[in-house]
Amino acid sequence: MALIEALHWTLPPGVRAVCSTRVGGVSAPPFDSFNLGSHVGDDPRSVAANRQLLKTQLGAARPVFLQQVHGVEVVMLDRDTPNGVVADACMSVESDQACTIMVADCLPILLTDRHGRAVAAAHAGWRGLVHGVVDNTLAQLCTQACVTPADVLVWLGPCIGSTAFEVGADVRDAFLAHDTAATDHFKPREHQTGKWFADLPGLARQRLASLGVSAISGNDGGVSWCTVHQSSRFFSYRRDGITGRFAACIWISR
Repeated sequence: MALIEALHWTLPPGVRAVCSTRVGGVSAPPFDSFNLGSHVGDDPRSVAANRQLLKTQLGAARPVFLQQVHGVEVVMLDRDTPNGVVADACMSVESDQACTIMVADCLPILLTDRHGRAVAAAHAGWRGLVHGVVDNTLAQLCTQACVTPADVLVWLGPCIGSTAFEVGADVRDAFLAHDTAATDHFKPREHQTGKWFADLPGLARQRLASLGVSAISGNDGGVSWCTVHQSSRFFSYRRDGITGRFAACIWISR
């Protein structure tokens, strides 16, 4: 199975993180093949088999799958947390509880502190990002780990890239209303008045930096990170419409 480690990210001892691809599972097209989403129309037996494959790859860790709704809610995971809790971010201070985010164009964000006391994961589409899912997740992780944002390590995963993420003026205006510095991450589309290309990882980096986070790894906006362009590696809702979901996970392993 093609699980890729969180690339170019140095983690503290006792913390592990992975990001899956679309390769290595049992789902039939158009969910081929390692689809982890139970809400996209795939055969439930295939999803269950794929989730078990992921669990096997994680060893003792248990991936907890949320019901993501493009909101800002953060849930604390423990050994009794079931799958399907409604939230767009999660965190844990317990070992072997894998904070798991599913995506197919939105940005998965993984977080931990330099001491490895807590881990968290957030689902950042444009709505969640502009309304504060990253802010909420960071604040709760800092509280649980007793650290400041300067002590937090962040990894940005694959997502829709800046040459594929076309948005309207309403999206741009929403970000600029929060912080005018966001203007650097929107480029007008030629010959399309009111249409812009948005740099989602750039917007996430800008938001994190404004919150005091400086140690940000992963997605640098390059085409290799773009879900739309990397069709053999990643699912993309914008590209395919009916498709699966891949996942990013982070957990404490002691």
